Amino acid sequence: MYQLTLNIPEETALALKLDPDKLRNEVLLAAAMKLYELGKLSSGAAANLAGIPRVLFLSKLADYGVNTFNLTEAELSEDLANA
Repeated sequence: MYQLTLNIPEETALALKLDPDKLRNEVLLAAAMKLYELGKLSSGAAANLAGIPRVLFLSKLADYGVNTFNLTEAELSEDLANA
């Protein structure tokens, strides 16, 4: 597993009204959602990056304005095969 360190301005945490643990989770979720939206990660991989179950990840997409069912044919086939 890789470990990354980010320097986030205190103003950002204050503006978001988040303590460091919640800020970490929010940044991971936002990154995962954007990578999913860009088609760089599958929903399962994005959920893994965010550290949450895939079903919860999919349910949170609408909160961030990301289309839940923006699946490629390959992703849809993979999801059907895993169902």
